[in-house]
Amino acid sequence: MPTFTSTLPDDLMSQLTKKSKELKLPNNKLIEKALRVYLDQLNKAAYIQSYKKAGEDIDIMQIAEEGMTDYLSELERT
Repeated sequence: MPTFTSTLPDDLMSQLTKKSKELKLPNNKLIEKALRVYLDQLNKAAYIQSYKKAGEDIDIMQIAEEGMTDYLSELERT
């Protein structure tokens, strides 16, 4: 596992230390968990943004509507 070294502002380091003690976790584990959550949120935000962008694309919307028409036709046949 690679090593990462960084500096933090005093107030953030103080909060990290306090929360680490409360949760009985080493600082690095709390940072790791927080970073995973943050990166996951960024990925979700990008995913949402891509759907919003697709919703504004006329060609994509036409393809989706055609697909829904075909899907409804299949449902009616069964």
